[in-house]
Parts: sequence; C-alpha cells; structure tokens
Amino acid sequence: MNILFILNDAPYGNERMYNAFRLAHQMRKDNPETGVWIFLMADAVTAALPNQETPKGYYNIARMLKLLVNDGAEIKLCGSCVQARGLGQITLAEGVEASNMQQLAAWTVESDKVLVF
Repeated sequence: MNILFILNDAPYGNERMYNAFRLAHQMRKDNPETGVWIFLMADAVTAALPNQETPKGYYNIARMLKLLVNDGAEIKLCGSCVQARGLGQITLAEGVEASNMQQLAAWTVESDKVLVF
C-alpha cells in the first residue's frame, strides 16, 4: 500500500504540517511495509530548509522531516514552488529533493490513498 500526503501550508503558523508528519510517522511505525510519499507544495516547501531553530519546547519541522526520511518516507518538493520562493540555490535538508508535477501525478495515480493537508 502507498499513501501520498500533499501539503501546501507553511511549516509554522498552524499545525497542519505538524499533524501530517505525526500521522505519516505513525503509519510507517505501525506498518513499515506501507510506502509513505510526501509532496510539499507552495509555502510547505520551506519545511525543507536546513538549520531551523525553534524555541525550546516547540516542535521543529526540520527534525520531524529528518525522522520521516530516516523512517523511509520519500519527500519531494514542487520545483516551481521552490524557484518562486528563491530557494533554488539553497541546499535543502538531507534526503529531500525538488521535483515536478509529473512526479506528483505519478505518485497520485500509484497511491492507494491521498491525504491533503
């Protein structure tokens, strides 16, 4: 089974990404054979920026993203969204790469479930 998460909102300001990442991690933990694909679009691409520092006691999306990569989740970013935000020349978090709509379309067709946050 493959599950695709599509995220659009910025990593901070609301808890959509936080909750999506928590759910994705739990799915991988409980069902390691399940493929978890995460596609970040619009302001969600900023979750892949390295060196995020959050106040003590506050969740850190970069650490959560790294945990998902280590869990075996595949994480791709909308390439045009990355370029539109001036992030094309910035090194992204390890295990994450810019991609395109063709990849998102393929993942969508191959997925058993698609969750949009």
